[in-house]
Amino acid sequence: MTEPLYLTPEEVTERFRGAISTGTLANWRAMRVGPAFVKIGKSVVYPVADLNEWASQQTVSCRATNRLNGKQHEQS
Repeated sequence: MTEPLYLTPEEVTERFRGAISTGTLANWRAMRVGPAFVKIGKSVVYPVADLNEWASQQTVSCRATNRLNGKQHEQS
């Protein structure tokens, strides 16, 4: 089965295992933050490619991970 091109807000909530509610998505849309979305009439959908990009931008690297990947922790 192929991956859909767009997800509804409910499907986005399922994709992120409930960590982002549909209410949060609505608030983010109003504030123009969070993942990109497409609005057609009253319908709102999220392009899967943009969700993937947004999710990768949310990645937090830990110092231990950086050491394992050969990166040195910068001293302040």
